[in-house]
Amino acid sequence: MARLYADEQFPRETVLILRTLGHDVLTVQEAGKANQGIPDDEVVAFAASIQRAVVTLNRYDFIKLHAKQADHAGIIVCTENQDFSMLATRINEAISSFESLTGQLIRVYK
Repeated sequence: MARLYADEQFPRETVLILRTLGHDVLTVQEAGKANQGIPDDEVVAFAASIQRAVVTLNRYDFIKLHAKQADHAGIIVCTENQDFSMLATRINEAISSFESLTGQLIRVYK
C-alpha cells in the first residue's frame, strides 16, 4: 500500500478511510506543519524527503508544480467530493496499479 502525505485542506474523514484500506497516511497536522502557510513546493519537497506522495484537493497549483519539477514522491490531485468513502475508494483504485508513485501525477475525479 502507499505512503501518503495529506495536505492541510484534505478531508480527515477520507484520511481515516484510506488508513482502513491499508494506506500509511500522515497529515500535515500530525507532522506539526499545520497553520504555517507553507508554500506548496515546500509541501512537495517535505513529502519527498519522507518518501510520501502528496494527496491534495488543490489540483491546479499541484499540477503546475508537477510540470515544473517532476522529481517528487508522487502527487495525487482530487476533485472535491463530500462522499469521503467514495473519494477514498477512488484514490485507492487510482493508485493500486502503480508499483511506485515516484514522479507520478495521478488525477482522481468524482
